[in-house]
Amino acid sequence: MKKIILTYGIIGGLIPAVWFLISEGLLPDSVSLNIRLWLGYTSMILAFATIFVAVKKYRDNFGDGFITFGKALRIGLLVTLVASTLYVVVWLISYPLFFPNYFEKYMAMDKRQMLADGKNAAEIGRELAEMAKYRELYKNPVFNILVTYSEIVPVGIVISLIAALILKNKPKPAATNA
Repeated sequence: MKKIILTYGIIGGLIPAVWFLISEGLLPDSVSLNIRLWLGYTSMILAFATIFVAVKKYRDNFGDGFITFGKALRIGLLVTLVASTLYVVVWLISYPLFFPNYFEKYMAMDKRQMLADGKNAAEIGRELAEMAKYRELYKNPVFNILVTYSEIVPVGIVISLIAALILKNKPKPAATNA
């Protein structure tokens, strides 16, 4: 079970991590925040498709074709933990080394979006001031780690629940002849 969890957790963690590195490095600043978020969460959903593969592989190879909801959920959550941890580690390394101006870029994109949405200067100023506070909090590694986990873990939990519901099955009781 450990090998399945590690294998699919690593694959699942690499998908959004690599997407993040590629998108931040290659997407032009003109791509809106909404599109970037949509693409990021899409990469997470694709990444957590590995949960279905891991649960099915365990069920077919080690469960004689059967798996309970609890066991399937446990596998899914452990894959989520491994994948999310890899995602967080990549972020913690790449953010200061490759994207030290991430927040400035994000704030500039957000300002453009607010202007396009017709927000007034006061609203824009308030939101940018809030983001500046957030940028300062982000300098704390514990806060940074917690926020980064909070981006990806909920997606993994939902997909783990769905996979467990879909893939669970129990052996049929043997018919008794009376």
